[in-house]
Amino acid sequence: MRWIYLSPHLDDAVLSAGGLIYEQAKAGTPVEIWTFMCGVPEEAELSMFARVLHYQWGTTTAEETLRVRRAEDVKAAGIVGAKVVHFDFLDCIYRRGRDGDWLYLDVYLPPHEDDADLPRQIAESIAPRLTRDDVLVCQLGLGSHVDHILVRRAAEMLGRPLLYDADIPYVFKNPDSLSPNAAGMKETVHRVTESGLRSWIEAVDAYASQLSTLFESPEDLRDSIRHFSEEKGGIRLWSLE
Repeated sequence: MRWIYLSPHLDDAVLSAGGLIYEQAKAGTPVEIWTFMCGVPEEAELSMFARVLHYQWGTTTAEETLRVRRAEDVKAAGIVGAKVVHFDFLDCIYRRGRDGDWLYLDVYLPPHEDDADLPRQIAESIAPRLTRDDVLVCQLGLGSHVDHILVRRAAEMLGRPLLYDADIPYVFKNPDSLSPNAAGMKETVHRVTESGLRSWIEAVDAYASQLSTLFESPEDLRDSIRHFSEEKGGIRLWSLE
């Protein structure tokens, strides 16, 4: 049985479930993280929004940004014992519409109509790689990040049973979004040991370029994840079954 975490970006799966991934890998379960929005745009031009984010991350070009972030992801996944698979769909900050305009100048927006076919494209990239016994874990889409919403839609197009995890750090910033996004689902708690918790925090810390936009400080990172895990005794997953 292979567990596959469907990650919109190069950090989401480890942020949200790194402790559980560690426990599964340590127990001998094959675990993979499939990240979708980590392709490099063909053109060098960037929107002002993307340039601002690159400045915050300490990078300049999209090529450099994705090279750095993919390397961080490989390092983080190695800490928790997962294999990585990187797809080439573009992050919303790099996507243009049919008219050539940038689709998103903020990440917390409903999907643009020009992205209507993107979930189908993602689903079609996933389906041939799956086996019958694979367990899929998808983000709930808390915080309404457009790419999280689109990947959830893609996962639900597969017609397979799904498990859902809570998007970190959005569950910290938008706790009221949990109930509506998990409505009608059954919640289960998967225990995370102290060793798993430490590895989870270490893995999140490996996403060095992203930390300033995710957490207020290194202490905030450690305290937030520890509290999240200890509050319920582990990591919560939701399912419709």
